Amino acid sequence: MAPSGLIGLALWVLIFFGISIAPLDARGHVGWLAGKPPQRTASSGICASSVIIFGYKCEEHDVVTSDGYILNMQRIPEGRAGPGDGSTRQPVLIQHGILVDGMSWLLNPADQNLPLILADQGFDVWMGNTRGTRYSRRHKYLSPHQPAFWNWSWDELVSFDLPAMFDHIHGLTGQKIHYLGHSLGTLIGFASFSEKGLADKLRSAAMLSPIAYLSHMTTVLGNIAARSFLAEATAIIGVAEFDPKSGLVGDFIKAICHQAGIDCYDLIAVITGKNCCLNASTIDLFLANEPQPTSTKNMIHLSQTVRDKELRKFNYGSGNRNMKHYGQALPPAYNISAIPHDLPLFFSYGGLDSLADVTDVKYLIDQFKFHDVDKIDVQFVKEYAHADFIMGVTAKDVVYNQVATFFKRQA
Repeated sequence: MAPSGLIGLALWVLIFFGISIAPLDARGHVGWLAGKPPQRTASSGICASSVIIFGYKCEEHDVVTSDGYILNMQRIPEGRAGPGDGSTRQPVLIQHGILVDGMSWLLNPADQNLPLILADQGFDVWMGNTRGTRYSRRHKYLSPHQPAFWNWSWDELVSFDLPAMFDHIHGLTGQKIHYLGHSLGTLIGFASFSEKGLADKLRSAAMLSPIAYLSHMTTVLGNIAARSFLAEATAIIGVAEFDPKSGLVGDFIKAICHQAGIDCYDLIAVITGKNCCLNASTIDLFLANEPQPTSTKNMIHLSQTVRDKELRKFNYGSGNRNMKHYGQALPPAYNISAIPHDLPLFFSYGGLDSLADVTDVKYLIDQFKFHDVDKIDVQFVKEYAHADFIMGVTAKDVVYNQVATFFKRQA
C-alpha cells in the first residue's frame, strides 16, 4: 500500500469509528504515555511476586544490550527442595512471545508452571524479558517517552536482545544453553540461530507453538489487523509504542472487533484460538498482567511477515530506503535451513492454534528436511491452541515433561 493509502486508511479509521487522539503534554508526549516507566525493585519484580512466594530461590538480573537497552531477567538456580546432589545444573533460557513478558510462564499453581517444573527437574532456569515489556522499559540514554526508544522490530531482538541474554548466562555459568521459546520467542530463536551467532553457546532448542511463516493463520483479529495495515496506520498517526491496553491502539482494536462483528471480550480466544485447557483463575491473572506493550515497528514487521509470506528483515517500504539500510532493494531473508544440522530441536504444536497454524508449522518443519534425523523431535497435540502451551493445566503432563526429557538427553 502506498503511503498516501496508509494515511487515508488512518484517517478513515479515525473518522468512521470516532476515535479521539489523546492530547500532547507539555513536552510533546502523547498523554497516555506520560509517567515514569515501572522500576523493578527487590520487592516488586517477577521473582518476588511469582517465584519466591512458592518457596523457590530467585534472582533478578539486569542485562545491557550493545544498543543500550536494559533488559530484566530472572534466574531460578535450583528447585524447591534445594541444590540436590550438588551436580552442575544445565542452564535453560525461556523466552516469551509477543505482547507478554516472563510473567506469562508463572500464572498457574507452582506444580504447573514450566520454569518451576524445570528447576525441580534439575535445571538452572533463566527467563528473558524483551525490550519494551514492563521491567525492560529502560535504556542507557533514552526514555520510553521518546519515539527513538521504540525504533526497533524483532530484528533487534534477534541481533541484540538474545545475544545479550546468552552472553550473560554463558558468562556466569560457563556452559552451553538450552533454549525454549514460545510464539515470537521461537521466531527470534530461528532467525538468530540461522545466522549462527549463538551456535557456540547453544546446546539445544525447544520450540512451542513455533512461528516463522504466518500466511495460513486463522485468527480473525490478527488477519484483519495485518491485512488492513493497522500497525502502519498507527505509526503514521505518530504512536511509536503499541500498547493494546490503552489509547489509540486499544481504540483501533475495538474498532476492528466492531467492524468484523467479533466479541473481543475473550481476547485470548479471538487471537490464539479455542484453548482447551485454561482455567478461569489463570485467565483472570493473565488479563491482570498482560498484554504488554511492544513497538509499533515490531507489529509492522510481523504484519509484513503475514502479508509477504516470507521471513525477511524489516522492509522500509521502498527500494531506496532498503538500499540505505541493507545495501540491496529487498530486505535480506532469514534462511532457517542454515541452522546447524546437528542442533537438537524439539517442536510442539497444536491442532487448534490460530496463530501457529498446522499448515504453516508443517511448512516450517519441512525447512529442516536436511537436518540430522536423530536430532529432531516433533510433538503434535491435537486439542491444544496457542495459549495452552504456556498456561494449560495439562501442559505439565502433555508437553513440559517431554521437554525436560529432551533437554536431559542432550547432556
